[in-house]
Amino acid sequence: MTQAPRPTAETVRRLVRTLLPDQGGPEVTPAAEGPGHSTWWVGTRHVLRLATDCDASARQRRELRLRTLVRPHTGVAVPTSVAHGEWAAGLGYTLDTRLPGTTGEAPDVSALGEADLAALLTGLREVPVRQAESLGVPRVPPRSLEALRAAAASAADRLAKDEEFDPARLAQLTAPAGRQLVPQPGAAVLVHHNLGGDHLVVSGEGRVRGVLGWTEAVVGDPAEDIASLAVAVGAPPAVRAATLAGYGPRPCLRGLWLARCDTLTRLADALDGRDRTPPPVLRARLRRAWEAILLERITELPDDDAP
Repeated sequence: MTQAPRPTAETVRRLVRTLLPDQGGPEVTPAAEGPGHSTWWVGTRHVLRLATDCDASARQRRELRLRTLVRPHTGVAVPTSVAHGEWAAGLGYTLDTRLPGTTGEAPDVSALGEADLAALLTGLREVPVRQAESLGVPRVPPRSLEALRAAAASAADRLAKDEEFDPARLAQLTAPAGRQLVPQPGAAVLVHHNLGGDHLVVSGEGRVRGVLGWTEAVVGDPAEDIASLAVAVGAPPAVRAATLAGYGPRPCLRGLWLARCDTLTRLADALDGRDRTPPPVLRARLRRAWEAILLERITELPDDDAP
């Protein structure tokens, strides 16, 4: 099997010179690299994303079409591609406009930023599901909260040995409560599926100015995006944004517990060498997901809780 080429600074410079011939060769600097992608800053106005395998190329092509579909609905900016094509045989690229603002772990989102997140969640719910699926966005079933709870209980016991977490806190999620938090039929919407801090573009005033990284989007459980936000910005802001977006207690609490279970298992995996994310980052995410919210005092959920 032929190994896919890895982009170098010279590769990027040559490509940029053909895409932006009137800019005299702007400075290019690496921004991020991970499975399937390599990202570079191009001057101060653009970002170049290079797919490094065929699967990533296919997701990137779908993302370009999906961004066009969601842009009228999101309420926050979505990057625009000014050029796209192949930088090597079968490997795609897109040169995008750079959105003003910053990304990073634990963005400081203001009250107005929470309203921006609410507009995003509202817009995602309004995107026609059939149109998204026609672009190749996959439909995925809701995850089993019961299975996640079992895995989180094992992780909590592991973390207790190092005094990282008190397993008694997980007792708040009882088996009957977990069964109450099963998504209602017909609740599937377009889900970004990766609303971490590295995909939220935030201004100095705490406004959410844009959302990046649409390659992992699915049609599925809206609680997954609420969970991502709980990990990224904290449980209270995430739940407030979801409530502003019209989500009731069921999806809000489900998202909260998805986040809490996930953060427990990931930290335990990192301490045992199965997750390469630095443990301090995962500890901070766990703390944000486990911040208390007033909604947790609700014990009875209406059968018609919506959306």
